[in-house]
Amino acid sequence: MSAQKDRWVFSFSFLLFCASSIPTRGSARLLQELSPQEYFSSLQAGRASLAYFSHNVSPGAQPFLEQIENSAEALQDYGISVVKVNCPKEDVSRYCGKQNALRRAYLFRGNMLIREFPTDALFDVNSIVANVLFALLFNEVKYVETLADLQNIENALKGRSNMVFAYVPATGTAEHRAVMEAAFAYGTVHQFVLTTEATLLKDTGDDESDVSSARLLFCHCQQATDLAEPCRRTAMGQTLTMLNIHRHLKLMGAPLVTEVAEDPEKVSTVHLQLGLPLVFILSQKETYEADRRTAEFVAWQLLGKAGVALLSRDLVDLNILLRSNVALKTPDEGVPIKYLVLEDTDEVITLVEDKNKIEQIQEDEEEEEEDEEEKENNNQDIQDDQVVEAVSRDKKRELPLEQILVLTEETFHSALLETARTVVLFYASWEAVSLAVLRSYTEVADHLKGTQGVLLSRVNCWDWPGVCAKENVTQLPTIKIYEKGERSVMYNGMWGTEELTSFIMLSRVSCPLKLATIDEAEGYLRGEFPSELSSYHHTSLLGVFSTATSEAREAFEEAGSILSGHVTMGMYFEDDALALSRKYAVSPPALLLARSGGRSVEGIALSKQSAQDMVRTIRYESLDIFPEITVQNLPRYLQFRKPFLILFSDGDISQMESKEMLKLAKGRPQEAFVACWLNLKKTPVGRGVLKAYFASMPSLPVLVWVNLHAGGQVFKFPSEQSITEMNILSWLEKLKAGLEIPSSTLSEEDWKPPLPAYDFLQMMETAVPELPLHTSHRRGDTPERHPPESPGGDTAVREEPSQETKAEKVGSPGRDLRGTAPRLAAREKQGKRHSKL
Repeated sequence: MSAQKDRWVFSFSFLLFCASSIPTRGSARLLQELSPQEYFSSLQAGRASLAYFSHNVSPGAQPFLEQIENSAEALQDYGISVVKVNCPKEDVSRYCGKQNALRRAYLFRGNMLIREFPTDALFDVNSIVANVLFALLFNEVKYVETLADLQNIENALKGRSNMVFAYVPATGTAEHRAVMEAAFAYGTVHQFVLTTEATLLKDTGDDESDVSSARLLFCHCQQATDLAEPCRRTAMGQTLTMLNIHRHLKLMGAPLVTEVAEDPEKVSTVHLQLGLPLVFILSQKETYEADRRTAEFVAWQLLGKAGVALLSRDLVDLNILLRSNVALKTPDEGVPIKYLVLEDTDEVITLVEDKNKIEQIQEDEEEEEEDEEEKENNNQDIQDDQVVEAVSRDKKRELPLEQILVLTEETFHSALLETARTVVLFYASWEAVSLAVLRSYTEVADHLKGTQGVLLSRVNCWDWPGVCAKENVTQLPTIKIYEKGERSVMYNGMWGTEELTSFIMLSRVSCPLKLATIDEAEGYLRGEFPSELSSYHHTSLLGVFSTATSEAREAFEEAGSILSGHVTMGMYFEDDALALSRKYAVSPPALLLARSGGRSVEGIALSKQSAQDMVRTIRYESLDIFPEITVQNLPRYLQFRKPFLILFSDGDISQMESKEMLKLAKGRPQEAFVACWLNLKKTPVGRGVLKAYFASMPSLPVLVWVNLHAGGQVFKFPSEQSITEMNILSWLEKLKAGLEIPSSTLSEEDWKPPLPAYDFLQMMETAVPELPLHTSHRRGDTPERHPPESPGGDTAVREEPSQETKAEKVGSPGRDLRGTAPRLAAREKQGKRHSKL
């Protein structure tokens, strides 16, 4: 049978094997509803069942019941039924009578109670399946907390059986479920051992592991005989899923070294079937014993990464170079076997572990780099790597969250009414970008400490999805500012501390601000009014209207509500508005722009009178005339879809160049193009931009014209000409006439993010489709629950009763189990020291 056919048959069989553990949607209802008498009379000896007793379903218990129902099919695959027992009101028996009993689920084997679970421990399908199987397999899956316990189990297994040792940061996660399902399938073959102790993982010698990630080690105890030496361990390199565990155990069960006496092109092993390469050690009769030892040594080093076979030259008639000593067969169909000459076993191991090694030997290095770059571009995890790394690196650094009020479903609306302006950060406590923004948010809180009329608060959407859905928050993180609980403004700028602080401060001032006298209007243009904004550098925009321009004034007010927080806008429409407009040589309706504290005021006629037209005009005119482009401000200029005239400089530009470019920018037709400059020392990414524009790095400074939105042609200003307004205008005329040849043409593909933004609430709804977002009660909540008062005794605005109101570790998730997500760093917990994701 060919290797391709073998792989197909194996994959099909494997999918059939795992199909039972993959729940399907739309199946028949498997959750039984029985009375207590019906339930206990239906119990069968040896058959397991999970029961939940309830008088009536409170809104707080509804999410739990939905998860129980969703898990019924998965548990049925293991012979476990799921039952909701409806208790009569008059029933006061053990399971129906006590209020605490109604907050628990019970696992029976026959009529014997095996384990009772608090309902907040069964928060999704993974936690239900994991905890139920863990309880049923308690005698088969050993739980250890110390290195001594692990060593005792190892010693008892030596010479008899192998051991599968798994570390999960917390029980009830997807990884915990995968381990339990594997134990259910392979528990009679291998001894399974589980721990949640991070210190124990390090004590086993796995120093490179990140304790926030689950790990699985296969311990080869069956071949060990020396009680003083630990069993060999082979770590699974993939994430803990049922498929990956099955794959790893399949590889551990394969022969360490396969002896081959046929054409290697016809050889098929379990490694090739599972998509791993096969390394052949070429041998001959005279060196067989030494070659065998070499093959075994290499096989141990590559266990789980590649297969190793011993190929005898004497038994196979192959036309290969006599000096070749290693061959590599990849699982890719149609790729010929590569015969190589390597000097030692380290090179053999590097050949497999470094996927570039074989290409470096036989192919052009530049082509390989392009292939690797393409692979990286297709990697869906790459867009968050830097953020996740930064959050993970600082996960032990506590954030000072004393100044940020925690809002819940009960306190959200009352809190908005307590303060003139309430800033709300909607975030997910397990998501890396949210945690990075939370860090900036704490710095904003420190800057604004003591500011009257501003309250900074936060809502964990993983804990309170109903609040976030009602506030139309579909992407996290999101920041909104509420005025007395009514009108809200959403922030859509950069997440830096300076930008957030500016947005909050600008939002404190009415937009537009109505000015009563000419003196107020003049003070506003100088940046002296209102006084709370005098320390913030901004462009002041003043709309001047006469009594006959009411339609334009209404459009201006609507534009102000759209731009609130982003710009400062004033409005003057008193009887003497004509006197103010004549001073600046404009007629109402007009817009006055004051830059640099009022030292220069420009007058612009507002001929267009729709609000959207005014928004576009104000956004454009409030930008700098000749800006320095940075990563932070580039989106503001790209949104106008205009050509760019960019002066790239290795440092600050000269006064002469700045003067000439500024004259050009001021004299250009309105919105014709964006004249700007880029400092490569401050913004080094500009070097990559120049490399994309030109085959080689040009000499600096260099003036470039590029239209990203129409053709993508790049033109370079002649280096032999000096950068003056007249020379540039003459060159631009040639461009317009088509007399210049472009230096390059950019690809027509859209410059978009590699992946769409995450819609986290939609992901949550998909994972828990029936979760009633409008009743997002926390674990253990009942309708009668009353949150405790805040330390100040104020019952109108209350914080959640947790130490998180004082400090929270970066990277740690929300406190309750709805905030538990099996994705990010573990959080150390006192007591039994189990980690909680």
